[in-house]
Amino acid sequence: MTWADLARILVEHGVAASVARAGAAAAPEAITGVVYDSRVVTPGQVFVALKGQHVDGSAFTQQAIERGAAAVVSEQPAPSGVTIPWVVVADARLALARLAAAFYGEPSRELRVIGITGTNGKTTTAYLVASIFEAAGVRCGLLGTVAYRTGPGKHAVRDASRTTPEAPDLQALLREMVDRGCGACAMEVSSHALTLHRVSGMAFAAGVFTNLTRDHLDFHTNMDEYFRAKRRLFESLPPHAPSLLNVDDPRGASLADAGGRAITYAIARPADITPGPLSFSLDGLTFDVRTPRGTLHVRSTLVGRPNVYNILAAVSAAVALDVPFDAVERGIRALEGVPGRFEMVSGAKDEVTVVVDYAHTDDALRNLLETARPLARGRLITVFGCGGDRDRTKRPLMGAVAGRLSDIIVITSDNPRSEDPARIIEEIQRGITPDTRRPPASPPRSESGEPPSLLTIADRGRAITTAVELARPGDLVLIAGKGHEKYQVVGDRVLPFDDVAVAREALARRRTNSGVV
Repeated sequence: MTWADLARILVEHGVAASVARAGAAAAPEAITGVVYDSRVVTPGQVFVALKGQHVDGSAFTQQAIERGAAAVVSEQPAPSGVTIPWVVVADARLALARLAAAFYGEPSRELRVIGITGTNGKTTTAYLVASIFEAAGVRCGLLGTVAYRTGPGKHAVRDASRTTPEAPDLQALLREMVDRGCGACAMEVSSHALTLHRVSGMAFAAGVFTNLTRDHLDFHTNMDEYFRAKRRLFESLPPHAPSLLNVDDPRGASLADAGGRAITYAIARPADITPGPLSFSLDGLTFDVRTPRGTLHVRSTLVGRPNVYNILAAVSAAVALDVPFDAVERGIRALEGVPGRFEMVSGAKDEVTVVVDYAHTDDALRNLLETARPLARGRLITVFGCGGDRDRTKRPLMGAVAGRLSDIIVITSDNPRSEDPARIIEEIQRGITPDTRRPPASPPRSESGEPPSLLTIADRGRAITTAVELARPGDLVLIAGKGHEKYQVVGDRVLPFDDVAVAREALARRRTNSGVV
């Protein structure tokens, strides 16, 4: 692909004013890539200067040129002396998305891409959708918070750097999926990605809305703006593409006119797709799903009511895209679990149950604790913290949720980043007051009926170990906030840390001390 080809695309999409202004005639050579980081530019690539929250990429255009950039796309005019093509655009992020999609040959148009957005449930829903397509004989890629999977085998799986990659990285992954024989892709679409145009110009075969609860208010100024970002996914759908909406969430119904062909799912409200009687246990879920095409039967090792919604979302997408019922049932049954999502760490020889989960908002923590409460034979012990340099308003809210639903709380560090962990812990504690106690009409949280015991241990490893040590036989220990993550961000350092590994070590010591091998 030449610079003239890419420049013409910018013009056709209204991103650049004209081909002449894009300097098409000055760069006839084939373009070798589209990049946004001046430090990795190689000869023949187009450098797109993005304006970030703290740094404007236009300040690094000289570095990109010195490294061999064939052209520059920027929101700023070219400085004097520049001899390579320089395109001035109104929105460099939109230009980046359009250029990346074109450079990689519009791979989303060769796949059935199911875009999944919402606050909670995106990851599990994406894993379910991918498992269903695989059961139907359609190789399915996966993009999301935990991993990027572009085909079969371990060599095609890499850890995710962010929920939705930047446009060139995203388009490269989609092209890799096509080259590896994928026919579909289950993709988490974050509100950041929608706001920052990472998915602009993509062809989605379906869009899924899981729910909307408080999160990312350090980036979005309020909940309405956060929701408007989510809405963009559905506004991008073609008229025939199904729009799968959770109408138990108050925001779900308002997406029916956003775009696509609305299909609703719910547990508590009338909807196109609903479940039959639900059976919950630590062994998983069993229920029927009523759909416009008939009833299918679900058996899953996933646990809890939130996973009923995730299964309904995946079933809705599969049914709307005409996946056979037997494949839907087999795909759900085949998914044994999702890393860091109600992940059972303890085993049959352990006298306590230990679960690791990614819950890092007050609503997600509430769902997690409400799922665990009826499954616990003894006390419920909750270990959690809150991330630094992120929405501070959710900290006391998470404390209040833990106070209502836990017997023992261990507040610790999450990813403190540049903040003082002690200050984060203190802000969480503000939510744990007498007002957060469970109402008298509800089942008591412990035999004594006392409010939960509270420990504050900033060292996350020691907090997890302490929780496992103080647990009594039959207790359930929940370790929330980091889930699948294998690191902890402290200051400007990224340190190795794995909740699952730390919990397993603590359980092993407990077994040794009790004489259980």
